[in-house]
Amino acid sequence: MNDPSFWEDLENSQRVNKEIKYLKNKITRYETLRSRIEDVDILIQLGIEEGDSSVAEEAQIEIDKLEKSVEALRLETLLSGPYDRNNAIISIHAGAGGTEAMDWASMLLRMYTRWSESKGYQVETLDLLSGEEAGVKSVTLGITGENAYGYLKAEKGVHRLVRISPFDSSGRRHTSFASLDVMPELDNDVELDIKPEDLKIDTYRSGGAGGQHVNKTESAVRITHLPTGIVAQCQNERSQIQNRETAMKVLKARLLELKEAEAQAKIEQMKGEMKRIEWGSQIRSYVFHPYSMVKDHRTNQETGNIQAVMDGELDIFINSYLQMMA
Repeated sequence: MNDPSFWEDLENSQRVNKEIKYLKNKITRYETLRSRIEDVDILIQLGIEEGDSSVAEEAQIEIDKLEKSVEALRLETLLSGPYDRNNAIISIHAGAGGTEAMDWASMLLRMYTRWSESKGYQVETLDLLSGEEAGVKSVTLGITGENAYGYLKAEKGVHRLVRISPFDSSGRRHTSFASLDVMPELDNDVELDIKPEDLKIDTYRSGGAGGQHVNKTESAVRITHLPTGIVAQCQNERSQIQNRETAMKVLKARLLELKEAEAQAKIEQMKGEMKRIEWGSQIRSYVFHPYSMVKDHRTNQETGNIQAVMDGELDIFINSYLQMMA
């Protein structure tokens, strides 16, 4: 059991089994779709032979469902990045706009939570800093599910809101900004050279929910990577050890993001895009007034059903982005 090769073989076996499970699932979904298509074809043929026009409506309903299922499977083929199948870690930060921007950040938090839950993904709040009056200053979420990062990477950037402010007694129109950062959660087999002496680890009392235990003990953990200045923190768990493990997971994801950006010689451009959470840097605009529209400025995809988008219906934007990048 102390033989390093034993643990290496075990990890390789687990990795292979995970890959087999993933491929079997893809094959099963494909065969199920093909079977459903054949069933609809048979239904239509029977309707024609028997002269039963009522079959047409039933067949059309099933065809509409099939189109969505086929499109979903087709889009998965666009997720070919090395980490696209991984879980995702997303961070939302309020930008220019004060209380209005913090309220906007909380609206985005709800939107991405709704989208994740509609996909069957698990959502865990890793860290949350509430606003003084309303909303949130920043929040970090762990999104667990197959292809979570592959889809959510399409959402990275600055999001702009235009509406009549509920915090303005004069009823004036306000523009607010919030940024979304998206990183893949790394598997244990991904190695990063993180030296213990490069880490500064601080503990503090959690300010979030969790009862007396959370507030009376220094269970929250903040880890700073000194060479890069990157900070990761977690206060969600009751145990300091668990918070430390989660914070390290977030730190590794952010260091990987930095490493890949440097490898592509785009780190300065990347920092510039994420640094300016203000006018002119947005990837998408959400306009509540004087008209209703959500528009993605990268793909020109837009919809007037803004309430559906705020309830988590983001697939039209994610899909159009993935198609553009492919």
